[in-house]
Amino acid sequence: MPQIVNKKSVLDMAMGAIAEITDYEVERVVANIMDPNTSATAKRKITITLTFAPDDYRQQIGMDAQAKTALAPIQPVRTSLCITKGRDGSLLLAEMTPQVPGQVDMDGDETPMPAMARVGRAGY
Repeated sequence: MPQIVNKKSVLDMAMGAIAEITDYEVERVVANIMDPNTSATAKRKITITLTFAPDDYRQQIGMDAQAKTALAPIQPVRTSLCITKGRDGSLLLAEMTPQVPGQVDMDGDETPMPAMARVGRAGY
């Protein structure tokens, strides 16, 4: 068997594009790891798929390379809401606050009014 002079990995083919898409996905993984809105310890995964399509004569092979990344999802944001009625009878969702709105804390800051969302009209 003749010795191959310029032996490289199949991952080096496509003029380096396979390594390039892999590096791109690694950057996405690192950005996801550094995102404070994701779990620090969740596992991330990069899957590289090489698809080979030979011709009828088995002389030429088309090869597609694709990288897919499984990232950690954004952690849910939790808040507490209460249901109340507005003066016009509409239903409102009000976000709970740790202190009474308008109350001044030890630093002299006043607690703001809670966020409210109109959700409809009371039918009872």
